[in-house]
Amino acid sequence: MRVLGIDPGLTRCGVGVVEGMPGRPGKLIGYTVVRSDPDEDISQRLLHLDRTLAELVAAYQPESVAVERVFSQHNARTVMGTAQASGVAILAGARAGLPVQTYTPSEVKAAVTGSGTADKAQVTAMVTRLLKLSAPPKPADAADAIAIAICHIWRGGTRMKIEAAARRSLR
Repeated sequence: MRVLGIDPGLTRCGVGVVEGMPGRPGKLIGYTVVRSDPDEDISQRLLHLDRTLAELVAAYQPESVAVERVFSQHNARTVMGTAQASGVAILAGARAGLPVQTYTPSEVKAAVTGSGTADKAQVTAMVTRLLKLSAPPKPADAADAIAIAICHIWRGGTRMKIEAAARRSLR
């Protein structure tokens, strides 16, 4: 199964593509960070994210999309931008006809490190180790997106693939 993992953000949106099966080491296909200028109009920033994610979905041909679920933060401005980017990310998968699943940060950390309270350094170290990478993916937004894809494969990927196949057969 090939999964496009997205760590939504308005200034930096991490994207990671992993192929794998539950319980087995995965293979990193690629990763990037979609950036936008905080001084640019919000509509243009979201449009840039939308177009770039559509291009990445077309280029990588994932079977599903996994997005980190927005969680409450103290900074309302930050959480609003993250929520807007998350909506664009979910839409990118839906527009391509792909199943989309969201995961909380603690679910992703627990799946990858065994602890829902792991820090960014621990997540990056485990992503590097699990995928047998020669160097850690940088920046942290990219490593987080890769971790989201791994979480999806290990936690829900098989179920989502079966449900997607069933939906396609009903069309």
